[in-house]
Amino acid sequence: MNAILRFITGPKTSWVTLLIGLVFAVLSFTAFAADESDVAPTNGLPDDSEVVLVDNALAAMPNSEGTAAVIVFAKDSGEFTEEDLAWLQGEFDPMIQMPSGGANELFLDFTNVEIMGEAFVPPATVSKDNTTAVITVPLDEIDDVEPRGERIAEIRALSADSAPSGITTYVTGPEGFQVDLAGVFEGADFVLLGSTVIIVILLLLITYRSPTLWIVPLLVVGTADLMAGQIGRNVADFFGLAADGSVTGILSVLVFGAGTNYALLLIARYREELLKFEDRHEAMAKALKGVAPAILASGGTVVLALLTLAFAELGVTRALGVVCATGIVVAMISALGVLPAAIVVFGRGLFWPFVPRFGGVNKSETGWWAKLGTGVSKRPVTVAIVGVAILGGLSFGSAGVTIGIPETEQFRVKPEAVLGIEVLGKAFPAGESSPTQVVANNDFADDVVEAALTLDVVASAEVVNFNDTVSRIDVVLDAEGGSDEAYVAIVDLREAVQSVAGAGALVGGDDATRLAVKETYERDQLLVIPLILILVFLVLVILLRALLAPILLLSSVVLSFFSAIGAAWLLFENVFGMSGLDFSVFLYSFLFLVALGVDYNIFLVSRAREEAANLAGTVGQPTRQAMVKALGATGGVITSAGVLLAAVFAVLGVLPLIALFQVGIIVGIGVLIDTLLVRTVVVPATAFIAGDKFWWPRKQMTASKFG
Repeated sequence: MNAILRFITGPKTSWVTLLIGLVFAVLSFTAFAADESDVAPTNGLPDDSEVVLVDNALAAMPNSEGTAAVIVFAKDSGEFTEEDLAWLQGEFDPMIQMPSGGANELFLDFTNVEIMGEAFVPPATVSKDNTTAVITVPLDEIDDVEPRGERIAEIRALSADSAPSGITTYVTGPEGFQVDLAGVFEGADFVLLGSTVIIVILLLLITYRSPTLWIVPLLVVGTADLMAGQIGRNVADFFGLAADGSVTGILSVLVFGAGTNYALLLIARYREELLKFEDRHEAMAKALKGVAPAILASGGTVVLALLTLAFAELGVTRALGVVCATGIVVAMISALGVLPAAIVVFGRGLFWPFVPRFGGVNKSETGWWAKLGTGVSKRPVTVAIVGVAILGGLSFGSAGVTIGIPETEQFRVKPEAVLGIEVLGKAFPAGESSPTQVVANNDFADDVVEAALTLDVVASAEVVNFNDTVSRIDVVLDAEGGSDEAYVAIVDLREAVQSVAGAGALVGGDDATRLAVKETYERDQLLVIPLILILVFLVLVILLRALLAPILLLSSVVLSFFSAIGAAWLLFENVFGMSGLDFSVFLYSFLFLVALGVDYNIFLVSRAREEAANLAGTVGQPTRQAMVKALGATGGVITSAGVLLAAVFAVLGVLPLIALFQVGIIVGIGVLIDTLLVRTVVVPATAFIAGDKFWWPRKQMTASKFG
């Protein structure tokens, strides 16, 4: 261990360390660069899911290879005029026994359907109130995001340019919605990276008050982030997982946040050691030896917590776990290997104008944080009660949280596809643009239609396609897509059609898919959350060689999570007018807050354990004195790290996708609560109350092989 530390921080070998890091960076961007992938998010349901089985059955039907764009024409005021209707529907042609010359013919170049060798788009359907019309354009499926987006852009331009005055057009439906969803992540990496870098620079400048020092950690962490993006996608590919835009967005935020936190901890300890050692290489070796256990335990906790997602059913959740765990490993290696070498090659002048001089006074021992620790130690019971009461009060807000949001609320800024769905829902049955799809054995298809029509929520049901064995039945539900009413309707529909003996009916489509995702997230939470708690507890036990301290620390983090959920929910409901949390938000927020929240406790308590060991055998109360010294030494850096991490996660709010916005806000609030209240007040207070028993059963363990 000491040999490795000397190599990383040595006068000559530190340059070798930097060269090794540079070689790996170049390789990750060249020989091991990841292939560019589709940035559109996917649901990642398992292959045996009912909706996936429906999709497979539909793919085997004739003319089923494709998607559709739904074009909505809405009258700005009043009803369509005769001229409007003539433009929309054309005139009846007795030769073909169909309308001809309508707006549907504008889109013949895009359709994948032919009748008698001629391209065909179904004519416009006008609503009963004569205010809205809809044209569905059958399209070939395109996997690549860019050409798919270009096609929808052409359709939108053609629709808007051709429509008569007084008519507004919207392109929505499956294709329009998927293009807009993918559009959320178009340029997202640049926006996230740019916003994150700006925030990190500002906070590092404020923290270090140096025009030069911030550059080194920023370059190291920034390079680690770029490397993590390449390596993480390669690891995901190895396990057959797809890292979509939501995964890579969270990865970047996580690596920047965690990596910068590690850098703050290392540099703060290095500054301390420079006051004790004249040789900066020796000071860095001492600093690295002091913080390495905390960084390894902290990063290891996050990695293990992320890897619990590998047990999830949803592919996107597994991908998030694998990719982000890889990113944290890269961040740890950079913080413990490259960063010490990069800092130590520069002289003390890197800290200019506040250069730490050999023999100088360590002000942290008598500073504000040490005084706060002393104050808390005088009335620990009162402080603990007040702190827990605040956390408990905020937690009550989480009791009213609703999980699940309608399809039209997935975006903070509604794109055209969502606006089109809303307009369509006012004039037609809510499920008109995206019917629920039922597949059933051919001999029982009519019976399934009749069973579906017995439900009041079903506006229509008809057989629209079939092959030698099964039929496709499109069922239009009179319920807003992605709403609780739609989910209840899917359950009722599934019960009704599957009661037809011999039909073998299966229910799929957008609402059924969202319901399946919701139910899968619920199952994943019941499995993953206990695993996270168990693993984090075990890491704390191994690190602290105690039982009581890990229990108290983990309890405080869980309480801060629920207080963050409660505080964020009050904000979402009363300020942003949101009706619920996205399915993924609860699990992801729990993961990041528990894993990252424990980080700060690890930084504090591991330093307290080190100080307690130094005070062993002295007169007084070692645990009390150690916690005061630890709070004084780490208070400033941990607070800076927490504020920075909260700000970095808040960067997710620049994206219009509600799920990432909510995760960013909840984690940001939770980190601030954990940094400013839990770690500053509640944890020290509980340690002061417990006294030396805080390390129980440390004394017994010291006498054993663990000593």
